[in-house]
Amino acid sequence: MADRRIDILMYHSISERGGATAIGPEVFAMQMEVLAASGVPVLTLDDLAEGRIRVPRAVVLTFDDGFQDFAETAWPLLKRHGFPAMVYLPTDYLGSVEGWRGIASPPRPLMDWDTVHDLAAAGCGFGSHTLSHPALTSLSEPELDREVTQSRQILEARLARPVRHIAPPYGLADARVRAAIGRAGYATSVSTRLASATPNSNLLDLPRIEMFYFADRHRWSDHLAGRGRGYMLRRRALRAARARLLSPWAGL
Repeated sequence: MADRRIDILMYHSISERGGATAIGPEVFAMQMEVLAASGVPVLTLDDLAEGRIRVPRAVVLTFDDGFQDFAETAWPLLKRHGFPAMVYLPTDYLGSVEGWRGIASPPRPLMDWDTVHDLAAAGCGFGSHTLSHPALTSLSEPELDREVTQSRQILEARLARPVRHIAPPYGLADARVRAAIGRAGYATSVSTRLASATPNSNLLDLPRIEMFYFADRHRWSDHLAGRGRGYMLRRRALRAARARLLSPWAGL
């Protein structure tokens, strides 16, 4: 059915650090509570990639950057609800703090490899967020191939399992970047484009829903019930206008 809708939710830090890349723990708990009560199934990117999503509506949970607060705050709640999750890791920064464009002040700590191993053993999914979190569209061909290929190789060697999913930093991926991602063997690549995915979506250019926009319980509940189309359209228009007025980085 082409009318199936898959909401790939995008999170970063689950903390009170503020800004668009942080969701407060109480808000995150509310979002998971409302999601659980909605009855909308929470599935995985493997389900999507393999065409196993047969329900009209589904949700996939994704977390960029691998912040330590995922392990401390998000994962216990996900386990309580029985929700799977995909965490995208910038491998050069594990065990350290964020050090790329647009970071918080002071920088937020990332998980170390021991924590990643423990979470993987507990059922958490992991994907690549490249080696060093660059804007992939700005790189030369050799640099681009290194970022997407070596990060996958490192994760597979460390976790002893296939790594099939990637999130290009800042959501920046053009045709050249997507071609490199395909060469590297990934099954899916997600963006920051605000929309729901469908079975007809390009698996190497999947849209996501930034959960910063759904901090209100009623708005999130309405969205899950299929009543949030107008709000999504308004947010998408505002993001597009902001990106045109400010810079290519706006709204990411």
